[in-house]
Amino acid sequence: MKRRALLLAGGAAALPLRAQTPAFADEDLRHARTLRDAALADGQAWKLVEALTTEIGPRPAGSPADARAAAWAQAALKGLGLANVRAEAFPLRVWQRGPASAKLVAPVEQPLVMAALGNSVAGRGEAEIAWYPDLAALKADTSDRAKGRIVFIDQKTERTRDGSGYGAAVGARFGGAVEAAKRGAIALAIRSIGTDRDRIAHTGAMGYDLSQPRIPAFAVSVPDAELIARLQQRGTPLRLAFTLESKSDVDATSQNVIAEVPGTELANEIVMIGAHRDSWDLGQGAVDDGAGVAIVSAAAGLIAKAGRRPRRTIRVVLFGNEENGFDGARRYGDRYGAEPHQLVGESDFGAGRVWRFASRWRAEALPLAAQVAAELAPLGVAAGGNEGAPGPDAGVLMRRFQWPAVGLTQDGSAYFDVHHTENDTLERIDPAALQQNVACWVVVAWLAAQAPLRF
Repeated sequence: MKRRALLLAGGAAALPLRAQTPAFADEDLRHARTLRDAALADGQAWKLVEALTTEIGPRPAGSPADARAAAWAQAALKGLGLANVRAEAFPLRVWQRGPASAKLVAPVEQPLVMAALGNSVAGRGEAEIAWYPDLAALKADTSDRAKGRIVFIDQKTERTRDGSGYGAAVGARFGGAVEAAKRGAIALAIRSIGTDRDRIAHTGAMGYDLSQPRIPAFAVSVPDAELIARLQQRGTPLRLAFTLESKSDVDATSQNVIAEVPGTELANEIVMIGAHRDSWDLGQGAVDDGAGVAIVSAAAGLIAKAGRRPRRTIRVVLFGNEENGFDGARRYGDRYGAEPHQLVGESDFGAGRVWRFASRWRAEALPLAAQVAAELAPLGVAAGGNEGAPGPDAGVLMRRFQWPAVGLTQDGSAYFDVHHTENDTLERIDPAALQQNVACWVVVAWLAAQAPLRF
């Protein structure tokens, strides 16, 4: 009787009530489906990536092409109907590639297809090869075998759907020069960190330890690495000659290009969907990351075009210099770190179909993640767990600010065939897969903006 009297008297607040499971409004779910279907019929992303690769092409950070790409992006985002379009410049120091070549000179003379690794110092030399099957073998070597030689790391990259094979191999590229220098090597050569069998070389960033000598570093094509391995098995000493020209620490400027679909009552909360605008210099930058630029831009454009303003602001960020330093991500954090972010995510794994959705949200929001997954299921997307990887720039921001994140994992089975190579061209992109990506991002962005609680 006492309990009933309290309830009748308005005393319900004195009694704990079971919390309701959070859920999206039916009208927001219906709109998400409308946007999803519109994306599957829309060819805007293809038009964007075609224009970027055709009119601009490769766009290393701080280069004249990078500046042209920033101007192109602003015009494109305005054309999609987005608001508050701007470029936010920041200074940086860049590395610039020069001519380079390498060849075996003994036991047979054969030219090698090679590419300098990003940040490599210049140099030239000729020496015997100290061959290692992988980075772990080099780290385990306590002898002086590498001293005065050119270390060659034959680290293989396994083809995987989720890119984990690249993660296991890329340490040879990034840290190999440091380990070789510790052992007195005069240079580092590596098997390209890629899954192709073409005679092309993969570039990418490498790093130095200031406590060790900085030695030149370059990658050779997979077939050339196989040649070196076969000769190594014959037991005859191998000699390699190389020339590598480059410039480091060149003063330059890049930009983050930003645009928004303004929110309504929660406009101060940000749903950030991003990609990186820069690329390496060897290909057209179509797969890495022109595709991502087109995907997130087209998704935001569809939301703006649909005429229903989101509760939270949806912000597109096209980062500068992801490839060699994450300067754009750091600058974004410096400027916007105090703003509440509902979500951060980035499309930067090519244009393969999205096959998995994974959140990284607080426990109270996980019922909403299940609803998002249900809307993505018709696109062939499986529900993952709550450890989503949001992409490189977004990952920097997620870790720095503990912002909620989302991972839309694309099929990367063929991604590392062209990654950081001259074969990164428009022809590698399937327009239908591109539209499926846009459909996934438009659902995630819209529902994140409309969610009844903070992720």
